[in-house]
Amino acid sequence: MKPFVRRNLLAAALIALSTGAIAQSGSAQEQAACRPDVRRFCYHVPRGSGSDVYLQCLQAHRERLSRACLAVLTSHGV
Repeated sequence: MKPFVRRNLLAAALIALSTGAIAQSGSAQEQAACRPDVRRFCYHVPRGSGSDVYLQCLQAHRERLSRACLAVLTSHGV
């Protein structure tokens, strides 16, 4: 899978987590790993923002992310 596609799939899953919608991509384990970090660091991101905004938020807080979420980002090449 191309890095761009992987990044978009991961970002879509993270958006779904942050808005409470049912995720259409990403495993349940990946969602569970990043849910606390999305809520903790990206609460200010307006609902409906593009997927890149959430990904940028997580990347901006990369040094403070949980090990589990960092592992998810790393496994997707982000």
